[in-house]
Formats: sequence, structure tokens, C-alpha cells
Amino acid sequence: MLRSITSGEDGAREPSEEEQEDPLFLQSAARALQVMSAFHRSQSPLSLSAIAQMSGVGRSAAQRVVHTLQTLGYIQRDEADRGYVPGIRMLDHAYDYLRLNPLVERATPVLLDLRRNARERIDLSLHDDLRMVYAARMQSKRETFFATLVGHSVPTFCTSGGRAVMAHLGDAEVDDIIARSDRRPFTDKTITDPREVREKVREARIDGYALTVEEVLVGEVALGVAIRGAGGRPLGAIHIAGSLSEWTPSAFASRFAPLAAEAAYAINRV
Repeated sequence: MLRSITSGEDGAREPSEEEQEDPLFLQSAARALQVMSAFHRSQSPLSLSAIAQMSGVGRSAAQRVVHTLQTLGYIQRDEADRGYVPGIRMLDHAYDYLRLNPLVERATPVLLDLRRNARERIDLSLHDDLRMVYAARMQSKRETFFATLVGHSVPTFCTSGGRAVMAHLGDAEVDDIIARSDRRPFTDKTITDPREVREKVREARIDGYALTVEEVLVGEVALGVAIRGAGGRPLGAIHIAGSLSEWTPSAFASRFAPLAAEAAYAINRV
């Protein structure tokens, strides 16, 4: 069975024992965020019981948290009253993150130029450990609903942007990411064997870009180039994605690798 595109690393995490013992750590705030993280895994509105189970917060505590967040507008009942969904005020925080992120600000005009030149889908993803989180998406004519959403994430180990990022990390860090990743395949072309993933990372180090073919979406070829911050640490990646009905992988790389590299150079702060 193929893995769903929406079931990748979702970013949810529970605080460690060490973090919980920190005198400055606020348990009630952590529980609220755990409740919100339950929606990362959902495909439909959630009942109170489902929120409690998926967040790992007891039902009584979950009820109080949900009531508080609903009162403040961060959770609401869905239109058909089938359960709870995130409230509109969550968008305020997404907007704040994007407008105050210097990388997103610096990258946006470059990405717009790249989209005009490439005429294919252009994405900016940010590296968050085991996942790449999309912070900008400039779609093409072929895109599905989820492929247009900012905040959607895909695993680092099997995506062009993720491997481009790993190419700028040390071998020990690359091995750690691979070992901790959920390596269930998205398609029958997804490379999951650790040795093969490492080889793809080595190729990206040599080429200056990573190329994936149908590893996340059937019929898609994607090219990723890392974006780096001060000191050369990779912060994220530019992705260019096209259709195998229009491109061979080699032709796609020949056409778009120079454009992506030029765009990354314009954004980088090394």
C-alpha cells in the first residue's frame, strides 16, 4: 500500500522529562499546544475524545483546554457540527511567522522571478529536523489541493529539498536523520534503504542539487537546492517540480539546476 502524502512527519512532539522539570517550563501552555497538535494527524473534524487520545492529554484536561481555546477563537466547531477544527485565529500566527521570517522575506522576490523563468511549480521549504515544511508555494497548472498549502510538510530523507539540505550536513547528522525517520514509502519509487539514501546525499554533494523521481508523487520529478545561512548551515531549500509527461529527469535537471542554483545563491547568506 502506498503511503499518503499527508501522513509524513507532522512536527508534533511531547516535552521530554528534562524539559518538564525546567522551573520555567509551563505545563498548561504545553498541554494547549499538544491539543492543537492533534489536528496535525487528522483528516476530518475531531471529537473531544479523539483530541484527548491523539494529543496524549487526559480527557478532563483536554476538555478544559479545548473550552479555553474555543473561547479565544483558536478552536471552533466545524460547519456541520461534526467536531472541532482549528479556528481562524491560528492564521494570525502563521501570518506573523511568515512576515517576520527574514529568510522568507529575502526569498520571496527571488522565487517570483524563478517562477516566471521556470514556468513550473516553485516551493520554498524550511528544514525542521525530520521534515521539510513549505513556507512558500507557487503552483503550476497541475497541482492538487495539498500541493498548494503553506505549512504542508514532507520527510527530509526522501525529498529533493531534504536531500539537498542533508548534503550540507555531516555524515553523522545525516545518519541520525535517516535512522529516526519513518521510512515507509509514499510510492513504489520511494528510496527507503539507508545506504541508498546516503548515496543520493553524496550525489547531491557532488552535483550541487538533489533530484528525485516519483518518490513522493507519481509522475513528478523534483529538483532541490539548499539555502544556507551564516556559516553555511542549511536552513531550507528551493524546489522546482515538473511532470514526467513533459520532461525526462536528465532534461529537467539540465534545464532547471542552473536556475535553482542561481536563485539559491541570491538568497544565501554565507
